[in-house]
Amino acid sequence: MRLPRDVSGSDLAKALKALGYEVTRQAGKSPAFDFDVNGEHHVTIPRHNPLRIGTLAAILDEIAMHFGISRDDLLMKLNI
Repeated sequence: MRLPRDVSGSDLAKALKALGYEVTRQAGKSPAFDFDVNGEHHVTIPRHNPLRIGTLAAILDEIAMHFGISRDDLLMKLNI
């Protein structure tokens, strides 16, 4: 599945909240999100608009690896 090219950091943050991620800290303009299922997981989302495609891919790959699913399955869950 092709990655969307117009996803902002804020859009991704909202989508991750639906999966159970919560904002735990914020340094500057990049909030850090935590998730506590299958072990603790931290991810930092820059508030760029839009996110660069490589940044988006890296974030999604990290989250998909934590959940043990493919990036395409994660994209379908996030609806972005």
